[in-house]
Amino acid sequence: MACLLEDNTGTVVAPLPKWFRQDIPDMAKIRKMKDSFRQAGLHTVCESALCPNLGQCWGRGVATFMILGEICTRACRFCGVKTGRPAGVDPEEPRQVALAVQQLNLRYVVVTSVARDDLADEGAGQFVQTIHAIRSLMPQTRIEVLIPDFSNQPECLARLTAARPDVISHNMETVRRLSPDVRPQADYERSLAVLRNLKKLASSAFIKSGFMVGLGETDAEVTELMSDLVAAGCDMLTIGQYLAPGRKKRYLRVQRFVSPEKFADYKTIGRELGLKHVMSGPLVRSSYIAEEGYRECFEKTVNGE
Repeated sequence: MACLLEDNTGTVVAPLPKWFRQDIPDMAKIRKMKDSFRQAGLHTVCESALCPNLGQCWGRGVATFMILGEICTRACRFCGVKTGRPAGVDPEEPRQVALAVQQLNLRYVVVTSVARDDLADEGAGQFVQTIHAIRSLMPQTRIEVLIPDFSNQPECLARLTAARPDVISHNMETVRRLSPDVRPQADYERSLAVLRNLKKLASSAFIKSGFMVGLGETDAEVTELMSDLVAAGCDMLTIGQYLAPGRKKRYLRVQRFVSPEKFADYKTIGRELGLKHVMSGPLVRSSYIAEEGYRECFEKTVNGE
């Protein structure tokens, strides 16, 4: 990887630590998956958000579908997804996603989207149609959705939960103090409210969230965020290292590289606070090995834990 730690002036301070090194992935498998997505006109967050785990996940035949196009109406300062004026909603997209899931024979699928503040329902209906389309072709496939906040509109959240995905995820992204700068068009308290409302509405789904470290937060703020998530009814959590997606001025610079040992500490704290599943590590992302989290939560629920 070419990522470097820089200060706020763009001056290089240190190279990427050794724990970010990964094995060379199965390029044949990656090409096959990319061809399938392109032929169907589909997008993946793996590509659009410049995920560092693309090679590893695609090598396993796992990908996260990004619906509602690839242009986001928001401009979060950590995100590599394109921003601007999106195209119209493709009515064939849900079926195309379902066909890709069938073709790749996925037993677990993650569906996310760009923010679509230009739509009355902010894209909730397209999520619902995609869930139904996957279920019609692959009824045994577990479905996780990673949603924007839908401005916490009750009707949007109700429609989504009524479709009964297995996991519903909405990311906090960062601690309370940094949230206005990291997510200028979102809101910390609104995101917590979304998670609380999802917990009330979704009787059978696990509720999940995620955030990044390395943006200047303190350990006390990380613990506070995890406490807030537990209070909101969150079951599952991912914690990963922030990596700037490029050198554009709007992107935040990495303030520190968090050690694997510190990530292990965060996991321990999260579990002690009451989260059923915590995946915490430098390369962890929202949908990284998502099936593993679902399986652990399911087993604990069955065992009454």
